[in-house]
Amino acid sequence: MDSVVVSLNQGLASVKLKPGNTVTMEQLRKAVEKNGFVTKQAEVIVRGQLLFSGKPRLKVLGTDETYDLTPAPANGSVPANWQELSGKTVIVVGTVLTAAKG
Repeated sequence: MDSVVVSLNQGLASVKLKPGNTVTMEQLRKAVEKNGFVTKQAEVIVRGQLLFSGKPRLKVLGTDETYDLTPAPANGSVPANWQELSGKTVIVVGTVLTAAKG
């Protein structure tokens, strides 16, 4: 990890990982929960390989985690050139929602 900032008043933790790390979202969530806190959505900046087979997905470099990509409501639809970027390394800024339990 590069840095961790926690605000108990705001109920937020900000974790900055070093480039080339192999920490998964699941590992981060488990570490937070192990310390007695509840995890919610995460705002992320992620480098990965864009995959496109019917819908856009991101394969995170270093961890091989794969996420479906859905444009934020404010951004509208998936950009037309996403298929052209398939297989290329991109940086994605977005939100990872908490998976439903059970």
